[in-house]
Amino acid sequence: MVILDDVRGLTPGQRAAFLAALLGWTLDAFDFFLLTFVVKEVAHDFHASVSAVLVSLTLTLAARPFGALFFGWLADRFGRKPILQIDVALYAFFACLSAFSPNLVALLILRTLFGFAMGGEWGIGASLVMESIPARSRGVISGLLQEGYALGQLLGALVFWFLFPHFAVWFPGLASWRVLFLLGVLPALLVLYMRRNVEESPAWTAVQGKTKRPVNALAAIAAHWRRALYVIILMTAFNFFSHGTQDNYTTFLRVQHGFSPAMSGMLTAVMDVGAILGGALFGAWSQRVGRRRAIAVAALLALPIIPLWAFSATPLLLGAGGFLMQISVQGAWGIVPVHLNELSPPEARGTFPGAAYQFGNLLASVNAVFQGRLAETHKDGAGKDNWGLALALVAGAMSLVIALLALFGPEARGVAFAAGEAAPSPPDVQEAPEPA
Repeated sequence: MVILDDVRGLTPGQRAAFLAALLGWTLDAFDFFLLTFVVKEVAHDFHASVSAVLVSLTLTLAARPFGALFFGWLADRFGRKPILQIDVALYAFFACLSAFSPNLVALLILRTLFGFAMGGEWGIGASLVMESIPARSRGVISGLLQEGYALGQLLGALVFWFLFPHFAVWFPGLASWRVLFLLGVLPALLVLYMRRNVEESPAWTAVQGKTKRPVNALAAIAAHWRRALYVIILMTAFNFFSHGTQDNYTTFLRVQHGFSPAMSGMLTAVMDVGAILGGALFGAWSQRVGRRRAIAVAALLALPIIPLWAFSATPLLLGAGGFLMQISVQGAWGIVPVHLNELSPPEARGTFPGAAYQFGNLLASVNAVFQGRLAETHKDGAGKDNWGLALALVAGAMSLVIALLALFGPEARGVAFAAGEAAPSPPDVQEAPEPA
């Protein structure tokens, strides 16, 4: 199998970089999604509405681009490895500290700080991996790496499914959602692995060896501002697509359908299996047909799935819809790490992909509250908040927008990251020229 062959073909150092970035993104997502499982409980304890608690998701997402800029700039200046370690330790600290929030305001502040730290991980981790592996493996590894996000949600869903119902018994006197947040400290253990096993990016080392002055990543991005603007717009649509189908999914199952935490966790887990499968398959396919074409096909697959996914009534049909929807959503997303790194100016690869991704997150950060208000003001036939409608509208619109943006945007598949790197592309795909 091509996917397994590409992974097996990596050197021990390349596999260590991939594993560190994958686990960093997985545990990053795990910490982020813990809150989405317990919005209902947090709202009850703080005597607030669900929409008020969902503001925490907006603040987390809004803070991420500033973290991406800050930590990305440090990574371009001082190296991928040391800054990635600092970043992971910080987001684990703030995620765990959220468990001790005395009120909603404190929780909002801590989740904002968590978002700032979380914002740096994806861009630095993706750059470390893409700069370390052979060009022929980029599509496959990109698909696997991006699905660390789905894997993180899957781990959270499994904890919510199997463990959360027992927290009240195991930890009497302590709110179950607070116990869940305490698990946010787990990513800190990854720092020990990175310190021991991960090597610095050879491409970053090569760039540092060529220049006697510190690299000015922000100046490099400014010089390619048209491409940066395009990628930010593309990432805005992508983030509406993913957050619009994931963040409120558990709330949709629990509030509109009245499912138990166990059933909601199981259906979320099924959804995430589809996400991992979609990312791996479309990431590998993009190596053959090109990034733009693969993104467009994956995004458009969402359209015929929406009725099954958003408007079914039984757990079986909802589970099938969630599984298929995330094959589409994360199939498109699986191409993003390699696509953004290939479009990045070489001297700003630590900053450009993560900042573009997270500024897209900033513009899409209103999604959770937007969908919440939409659901609350449009009741279903039973008089309940219509989360299915809110999810369907965002997913349908963004699948079309992403397909159009991808097809008419630039592509740089196979561009060399380091001197002497050979990365020929198949002749049937026309690469976009490098920006002036």
